[in-house]
Amino acid sequence: MRHDTSDFRERNTTAAKAKSDLLAKFKLGTDPNNPTVIRRRAERRAIVEARAVRMAQREAARIAREKEAAEQAALQAKKAAEQAALEAERAAKIERDKAEAEARTRREKAEHLALLVAADKSIRDAKIAARKGGKKGRREALTRLTELEKQRL
Repeated sequence: MRHDTSDFRERNTTAAKAKSDLLAKFKLGTDPNNPTVIRRRAERRAIVEARAVRMAQREAARIAREKEAAEQAALQAKKAAEQAALEAERAAKIERDKAEAEARTRREKAEHLALLVAADKSIRDAKIAARKGGKKGRREALTRLTELEKQRL
């Protein structure tokens, strides 16, 4: 059991007074001419404006970073393209040099083979002349034959 000395009427008036005080405080907070409300609104407006300025600065910094990154990427792409062009040019030069070397080797082999065939023919002709010619012709053919064989080696 509770031992309360106040009666119902006192409690009721106290509660009504608290409600009316709370209502007055609320009305005071919504009054547009109240200096505290004006001060709070100004503070909030300053906070919102500062936040907007910071967001704009961050956005500008982000755009600047993205622009710089794009420029760097473009520069790197340009360098890569130049490098690739140089590599392609080097590879083409190497291929040309290789093809020229192969052609030169084939040409030298063909010339060497032609010389061998000509030397073989000369030796064969000298042998035939040595067999068929007279004593003087055989002697000349043999000397020519020995010279041709020396050249062949």
